[in-house]
Amino acid sequence: MAIDILMPALSPTMTEGKLARWLKNEGDTVSAGDVIAEIETDKATMEVEAVDEGILGRILVQEGAEGVAVNTPIAILVEEGEDVPAASSAQAPASVAAADAPAAPVNVPTPVTKAAVTAESSERIFVSPLAKRMAKERGIALTSLNGTGPNGRILKRDVEKGGQPTTTAPKATPAAPVASEGSVTRVPNSTMRKVIARRLTESKTQVPHFYVSVDIELDALLALRSKLNATAEDNSFKLSVNDMMIKAVGLALKKVQGLNVQFTDSETLHFDNVDISMAVSIPDGLITPIIRNADQKSLREISREAKDLAKRARAGKLKPEEFQGGTFSISNMGMFGVRDFAAIINPPQAGILAIASGEKRAVVRGDQLAIATVMTATLSVDHRAVDGALGAQWLNALRDIIQNPYTLVV
Repeated sequence: MAIDILMPALSPTMTEGKLARWLKNEGDTVSAGDVIAEIETDKATMEVEAVDEGILGRILVQEGAEGVAVNTPIAILVEEGEDVPAASSAQAPASVAAADAPAAPVNVPTPVTKAAVTAESSERIFVSPLAKRMAKERGIALTSLNGTGPNGRILKRDVEKGGQPTTTAPKATPAAPVASEGSVTRVPNSTMRKVIARRLTESKTQVPHFYVSVDIELDALLALRSKLNATAEDNSFKLSVNDMMIKAVGLALKKVQGLNVQFTDSETLHFDNVDISMAVSIPDGLITPIIRNADQKSLREISREAKDLAKRARAGKLKPEEFQGGTFSISNMGMFGVRDFAAIINPPQAGILAIASGEKRAVVRGDQLAIATVMTATLSVDHRAVDGALGAQWLNALRDIIQNPYTLVV
């Protein structure tokens, strides 16, 4: 009996993805557990394993197809000797429009196969979130559009072809590309880049940010780091400033717990666990693997875990649970010589710490000038959940921990 192989949901927030590569060909034998394809999600490229056995009778979605909705049939598995159906039982399309990306809120999954019930009609209309939003912005009634997607689903291209406006309001005029005398290289945006753009835009427009900065002297922390590295029995072990910052942030969040929160419309969530998301730069954007229970782990544990997560993040080998969640984020650009910067909050978290470079600066101690290694740290906070005084209190606690770093090892 023919079995549909469906586009899997590889994370709780995934509603669609890109079918990056097939690892099996039509006619190949497939066993349960075999890796059959690679799927590019908003965070990483992940392998898909078969759950049934049989012959890969027909591939319905070709390599490189973007915007493939979760639970869309992508291939047909048949028994040996069985005739291969021309199409899946769900009548899957041969390809999926690349530009019809979802418009789901941050971290709130919106299945793209769900029917949208509109005010214009009591009839159930299948429409993608992006197409629905575009139609609303252009004043086009969904009932006036002919859907060309699976099961008559209305897609972005259907809205662009036009329908009857419901009002006389002028249509939005898309921005024209800037003219240039030179040549232009056009690089299609990956799924990750599209999602990064959408989520950061939503964060800056929907989350009221405020920023608090503090200068922190690093000399005591750097001296401790040198001693710990020099006395390490394992020659491969090398503690970084970032490792120590993760531990310090974890302790500060435990000391001033009002920053370890998330805001919702009905309540503010206060977390007991301190799970630090650390921003890692990868070729097509960034990803935030998580050091869980950072306040409870030793510097050695944090160092080894952070290096392993960063390495696998750059290779696209993280598991969903290793980068989804987290209660607070840090972004460190000190290695680039950055003097100071402000980071954008990673919703639904309420705060992110921007760590800049340590540099020699003149400081005043009593009535005397001295030279110290100073770092500017900037806290970005969701003002709906955290007030200014609390943000300043947390930064002061962090500074005390870093400038008296032996609390990191006792």
